[in-house]
Amino acid sequence: MEPPEKGSPGERDDFMSVAAADLDIRIQEAKRQLDAHAREMIEWHFNPETGCPFWLEFASTLAWDPRNEIHSFEDLRRFPPFEDDWLRGGPVRRWLPKGLAGRPLFTFETGGTTGVPKSRLQIEDFRIDYEMFSDTLPDEYFPRGANWLMLGPSGPRRLRLAVEHLCQYRGGICFCVDLDPRWVIKLIKWGESVALDQYKAHVIDQAITILGAGHDIKCLFTTPKLLEALAEELENRGTSIKSSGITGIFAGGTEFTPQYTRFAIEELLGEGVYLTPTYGNTLMGLACSKPVTPDDGYKISYFAPQPRAVIEVVSFNDRDRVVGYGETGRVRLTTLTRETFIPGFLERDEGEREKPCDKYPWDGVSGVRPFSKIAGQTTVGVY
Repeated sequence: MEPPEKGSPGERDDFMSVAAADLDIRIQEAKRQLDAHAREMIEWHFNPETGCPFWLEFASTLAWDPRNEIHSFEDLRRFPPFEDDWLRGGPVRRWLPKGLAGRPLFTFETGGTTGVPKSRLQIEDFRIDYEMFSDTLPDEYFPRGANWLMLGPSGPRRLRLAVEHLCQYRGGICFCVDLDPRWVIKLIKWGESVALDQYKAHVIDQAITILGAGHDIKCLFTTPKLLEALAEELENRGTSIKSSGITGIFAGGTEFTPQYTRFAIEELLGEGVYLTPTYGNTLMGLACSKPVTPDDGYKISYFAPQPRAVIEVVSFNDRDRVVGYGETGRVRLTTLTRETFIPGFLERDEGEREKPCDKYPWDGVSGVRPFSKIAGQTTVGVY
């Protein structure tokens, strides 16, 4: 029998079979790495010599020993639901592992629109997370040595320092604006639309002033609403994001829908400006998206930085049941670093479970949006 001609259906089928087999191998290897990492982190956080006061005290209330009985990532389901309020209030040092004592500490907040915000103690995690993310950025659009503009929330959040470190790690200098999202949310709740617009204009004016100051900024972090506001104001002034010198934009936010992404790429940015959406928070780090293309309908699929963090999409009615591929569920996060162990935290988001891909051989999530049952309680401000 003659071999299939190049490009024939038979040849293409053979190629697809080989590619699928290779991906299966990489999926299994990623699973083995995750299981080994989970065991290592359990040994670290529940060992009396290295663990933190919170988890050592928690272990004393269990009828079983995590160090002896956790053998895989799936075994983490033996832990009870992680309570949101455990991260609220102090003393924050109860989260400091003994094995990291004496290191300079950071505490970063998330939430806090009403009541006490959640806090996460960190030493190097925010740097490691963004160094890993750096490896996914194309140098063509995010040049090494280029300067950055950080146009997003500042204050007690880790985002400002993380983006600044990302810029420094790539050899550049980071310029930042002032933005207090908690004040923005209060203006929204008070119905102060005029003050809200004035504050947004103030933030955008800071950004445009920096961009026009001759700092040779080529890379930008921002959020969907601020990106749109920046593009509109630059157009009002007779210029554009591309003309300002920006070539690469890293952006995050649950407002990244396929419709918005298409609008941003085709209308706001223009050819020659690269946009990479991300999904992340203070507890998870940064979930990268596989390349967004018109061929895939501008669909955005996010993949967590395994094995340091794992995203699962679970049933709304059963937090331990992962839904099928393409099905909708709530996002469940597990954080597995030496600084932080958080098993099975239910996020305030929902989405669809996505299959592993060549670049990320583990499950992902698409269509990320506020969890429908609490969406009315979630305020998305100018940022």
